[in-house]
Amino acid sequence: MYRQEEARLATLAAEEAALLAAKNAVVDRSKYPGGKLTVYYATQTGTAESFAKEIEREGKDHGFMVKVEDMEDLDATIAAMNDDTRSPYGKDTAPHETTRAIILAATYGEGEPTDNATALVRAMEELIEEDGEEKKESDPLQGLEYAVFGLGNTEYEIFNAMGKFFDSAMEKLGGNRIHELGLGDDSDDLEADFEKWKDAMWASLKKRYVADGAMAAAPVSTDTTVLPDCQYAIDWQPHLSSVDAMQSDVDRTSVALDKVHGSSKNHFTAVDCPVSVIRELRSPSDGGSTVHVEIDISQCKSKNVTDYMTADNLGVLPINTPQVVESVANSLGYDLDKVFCLSKGTNRDGETHEWHGLPFPTPITVRECLTRYLDLTSAPRRSDLKLISSYARQAVDRKALQRLSSKEGKAEYKEKIVEGRIGLAQLLKLCPSIEIPLEHLIGNICRLQLPRFYTIASCPKVHGDSIHLTVAVTKEQLQDGSFFEGVCSTHIADKRNQSLRVFVRPSTFRLPSSLETPVLMVGPGTGIAPMRALLQDRKHQFESSRRKANMCNVLYFGCKREDQDYIYRDELEAYQQDGTLQELHLAFSRQNPNQKEYVQHLLKQNGASTYNLLEAQGAYVYVCGGVKMGHDVTETLKEILVSEGSMSPDEATDYMAKLSSQGRYVQELWS
Repeated sequence: MYRQEEARLATLAAEEAALLAAKNAVVDRSKYPGGKLTVYYATQTGTAESFAKEIEREGKDHGFMVKVEDMEDLDATIAAMNDDTRSPYGKDTAPHETTRAIILAATYGEGEPTDNATALVRAMEELIEEDGEEKKESDPLQGLEYAVFGLGNTEYEIFNAMGKFFDSAMEKLGGNRIHELGLGDDSDDLEADFEKWKDAMWASLKKRYVADGAMAAAPVSTDTTVLPDCQYAIDWQPHLSSVDAMQSDVDRTSVALDKVHGSSKNHFTAVDCPVSVIRELRSPSDGGSTVHVEIDISQCKSKNVTDYMTADNLGVLPINTPQVVESVANSLGYDLDKVFCLSKGTNRDGETHEWHGLPFPTPITVRECLTRYLDLTSAPRRSDLKLISSYARQAVDRKALQRLSSKEGKAEYKEKIVEGRIGLAQLLKLCPSIEIPLEHLIGNICRLQLPRFYTIASCPKVHGDSIHLTVAVTKEQLQDGSFFEGVCSTHIADKRNQSLRVFVRPSTFRLPSSLETPVLMVGPGTGIAPMRALLQDRKHQFESSRRKANMCNVLYFGCKREDQDYIYRDELEAYQQDGTLQELHLAFSRQNPNQKEYVQHLLKQNGASTYNLLEAQGAYVYVCGGVKMGHDVTETLKEILVSEGSMSPDEATDYMAKLSSQGRYVQELWS
């Protein structure tokens, strides 16, 4: 034991020494005339991280030594920062130069920070509140030079809040903006927005930091066979069997999270829980599928699963099907039963890449890696296709991929890749000369498999031993007659599954403290899930209270047809009969072929009573479902405030914003 501890301490000391050496290293100005540049990313789905890696790959060609950092790893105690500690790279080696930061910040939900940026955002807000907005010499970011690109979606009510926040907050805290804020829109062409901003950003940086802007990006030859740099190297473990490798999966929850890549923590903390019930909720005549799922947590000891509140979210880690895994392995010539570990890769100059932590438990088999941890089914972005072209051995495949990745090929990319639902498995068959070493597949080509979040459809006070989900199963027929199936919903609905790997995450749904405060719920389709949980909670509170309060719960539910997809009908009607639901309003959009009726139409019809609930009775409003529906509900409520409350449109907008800030108007929407 003593020797193991001695070895562990020696390893830690070596890592600290390596970090210090990297900070103090003299920049080779013949290679990097622009000096050091740190790129921080705030991401929920991995897109901002992939953009950060794109900047990193291009850095040397533009004359900069680029380092990528997860925003979660940036010390939130900004007040303690100085030139030497603000950046992981430290102060630049030239005495007249200060640190530079590129911020790529995604916005989550309705204007919220991503999980990995929450602590930093809160710390910056507190500092701004304490110090005011006027610049001072003592400001914690005094002298930091920065540029920000925000990733957002105009379909949401609040667009790109985090990009705007970082751009403004860094200036208030003393930073110096060196390139204009970029705002990307994922509802249109986020990638094109980023490319335009990135190209202009490089031009600004070279003009500012590189003498005469001399460096230029190296042109990409369509006949090149030189592979891009890769942050990983593969260490094969021929002495280990697949049984040996599975032990690392069993032990994954014991791995210290400071040894884990920031985007991968859920893969180490999630817990396998048995599935006890899978029940179809739609009529057989509907053609689609929505399932009610019950996950048994009675034997679970992890607070990552058991410690949650009503209508919180459950993260589910999907797995790729054996067919997809075997297709990718066959195309790339992988032996699925071989066992490996990961280590640091080196670039073409022999320089070792920095280690950002384990992306998944190792040692591991190739099969387990492809099954659990790599996204093999999502359509690659255009920038991904450009990168993949570097791995094509035949010019015809390289040129096809580069055409699809170009600005001129946007329409063809949308038709053939996005609408064609082309993932990696299909792409490898379409371009058979692609050869990707495993370390490059992990480090460059595939994103890590992301959890899918479902609002929990049960109340822990009522169902303490199980978690319920309401899941619409994605299955779409393509033009060639084949079917595209959602990787996670199909995994959840598969009755052959014995368990799901899950964890809980807080949501924004929180009931008012008093039962006498009315609750207005809008949840069409699977948006009914949190409303089911809230109703269970309200009924439990009512039955448990000694003094029977005057409870008011109003629900708007919508679906296509009453006889096809009116899910949880028996439960909702039972709640209406026992008094838990005072009002149940139903909108069937396909019932009448001459008139489509949606939940917002019913809300408008009940404008007077809705206004009374909001203004006179202080009701809380909860909305769950698609982004367009959420937008339409918000606009309808504004119209009601104008017509019933004699407000101006601007006053109605301010009123809704105030409700949101008070936690009285909460939306969880998806696009």
